[in-house]
Amino acid sequence: MSRVEKKAPSVCTDLPLNNAEVCEKLHLMKELLKSCYGPRGRLKHVRNNIGGRVTTSSASSVILPALYSSQPLLNLIKTSVLNHISRFSDCGLFAGVFCLSLLEQARRHELRESLAIKVNKHCLSLCTSYLQRDDCACRVKIDFSSSQNLMTLAGSIISSKPACLLTEAEKLHISTMAVRAFLQTIPCSSPGPVTLGQTVTVTVRGLPVLDSAMFPGLLVETHDDFNQTDSSSELLRTVLFSTSLAGDLAELGDGTIEADPNLDTDLQILDQLLELGKQLVEDEVRLCVCQKVIHPVLQQYLRSHGVVVMERLGMALMEPLGTLAGTQPVATLHARIPSTAYGRVKNLSTKQFGFKTMLHLQADGEAAVCTAVLCHRNETMLDELKVVWRKTEDVLRLTLKEPSALLGGGCTETHLSAYVKHKLSLLLQGQQEASETAAGLRCSPAEFLLGVKVFCRSLDMVARSLEHDGGSSAMDLNHAHHWTVSANASEEDMAGGLGLCGCGLVENSSTEWTFLNTEYAEFCPAPLLGDSCRKPTVLDSFTAKVNALQVAVETANLALDVRYVIKDVN
Repeated sequence: MSRVEKKAPSVCTDLPLNNAEVCEKLHLMKELLKSCYGPRGRLKHVRNNIGGRVTTSSASSVILPALYSSQPLLNLIKTSVLNHISRFSDCGLFAGVFCLSLLEQARRHELRESLAIKVNKHCLSLCTSYLQRDDCACRVKIDFSSSQNLMTLAGSIISSKPACLLTEAEKLHISTMAVRAFLQTIPCSSPGPVTLGQTVTVTVRGLPVLDSAMFPGLLVETHDDFNQTDSSSELLRTVLFSTSLAGDLAELGDGTIEADPNLDTDLQILDQLLELGKQLVEDEVRLCVCQKVIHPVLQQYLRSHGVVVMERLGMALMEPLGTLAGTQPVATLHARIPSTAYGRVKNLSTKQFGFKTMLHLQADGEAAVCTAVLCHRNETMLDELKVVWRKTEDVLRLTLKEPSALLGGGCTETHLSAYVKHKLSLLLQGQQEASETAAGLRCSPAEFLLGVKVFCRSLDMVARSLEHDGGSSAMDLNHAHHWTVSANASEEDMAGGLGLCGCGLVENSSTEWTFLNTEYAEFCPAPLLGDSCRKPTVLDSFTAKVNALQVAVETANLALDVRYVIKDVN
């Protein structure tokens, strides 16, 4: 009998945000996420302590799942950011850095938790209502009659991950591919409800990035010999099987099968498969595709009658191939295949990418399915490129729901910070409105301004996170846009102007400016002239960033509201 030990009592931590060890871990996580932020972010090598593959990335969707912590507050923030990423793909680092900055700034300024929660909610409401307004100065409308803003949005996302190691020409090439693939998946003349298509991604290691290409239709890797003479531009009747055609009775499940001992079951099953093959030949099927395995005898029979055979397609390609060919997957081989299950493809040909040979299937008519072939020089860069490609694809689709974008390069953060500070200072200038606001939040006007300062400095901290080379961040006192100032910049260089802002819309030549880590008088950010010919060079996803803003504030408020952490140590 094993020895029975007495259970140890649970460990209870009172006010975890007042615990030095907890705060040190939160600060470490914030510095980790800050160092990954932006196109000049530092890469991270993540490796399990017991060995295994080393992951190199600066993407939150890659780094956060690889991190483990026994601290519940860190896990709360990590889970919240990952949930946001699973829905919107972008702005995970923004949400993490902003959330952790709110917690750190509130503790640094000794702001009461209950007051910080109320002021954060008030400032969040002010930000979201301003961002939804048509006259919002940091919001850009997406015009689908031109691809310029779509290209800028795609290019901003692709440029944000330095582990891809892309040249300017390669960034432009991948951005163009992403926009073309996005437009290809939008049906043009489909009656009834519109259903978006799908982009299938194929990766090829060892080829230059500029060899990457986008093809309408579907590319399926094949290991069988497929002669170029078999290529055809005719319509090919197609059948798609979701069940195994290997003769292993997989579709019958795990039950017991009773058979006559004098009966050769293998021969009976093979006869059944050949009967199926005869029907396919009689029905003039030219392409037979199976999700699983096809019996070699059946393969030989079909090929001898001019049928192209593809097996081991896999679950991931079943849906796009069914959409492309207009087929209904056949789930059994024990019933005659109805004519409605057949589909059609055209232009069957081969494509060669490095060591991969792929069949190129195109739709008979319009089918919003395309294939992106991503190439890179080594596996690490290719993995990061695939992560960025998926993010770009998701963000471009979000523009269909909300055709807007936000200024990038830290300009949205500094603009919102200046706007919030200005609006709330105006509020407190009115005696009656100030007293009503203070009474509603149960605080003095001075405490309220301190809470606003914490919120705005946290937004500024996100913009400052874009600089990683020892430089500083500045903001102009007219439009409240953001600049990064290099560490070796002289006073003469700064007096001559700081060049274009982070988003590329404003040129600082003679306007006044201030460093973000200094105090400055509140001002109303002036909107840019509508007839300006300059276009933004960096854009962020509107939907993803607004949700990340909400997630960051709500998660910070949840952490501020934690009174006890109870941990079972058994």
